[in-house]
Amino acid sequence: MNNKAIFVLLFFLVLLPLYASAAARVGGWIPITNIKDPHVLQNGEFAVSEYNKQTKSGLKFNSVVSGESQVVSGLNYRLVVVADESGRSKNYKAIVWEELWQKSKNLTSFTPFLKNNRFF
Repeated sequence: MNNKAIFVLLFFLVLLPLYASAAARVGGWIPITNIKDPHVLQNGEFAVSEYNKQTKSGLKFNSVVSGESQVVSGLNYRLVVVADESGRSKNYKAIVWEELWQKSKNLTSFTPFLKNNRFF
């Protein structure tokens, strides 16, 4: 192969992974690696609190066990949260949409997490 062909091949081998990585960040769901991050926990607490307000339930936030984030016009957080009700812990799927610059959050979805249901 000549030098020009090698250069083009190397150019694509370097740029293609960068492009794929950028494409995954905008609009795709990315796993949250630190579910103990205070901001992630705040969103989990918000989800349970907001669900309680909307349904007059008495769930108590326990923890976040997994999650993903998605860049949209703001950030979506798709979380599996553990909440206690009447002394029993249950897992729930929650989606929180957040606009940091507006300092606003919305609970988009909050449903029981069934083990045979795929969330992520």
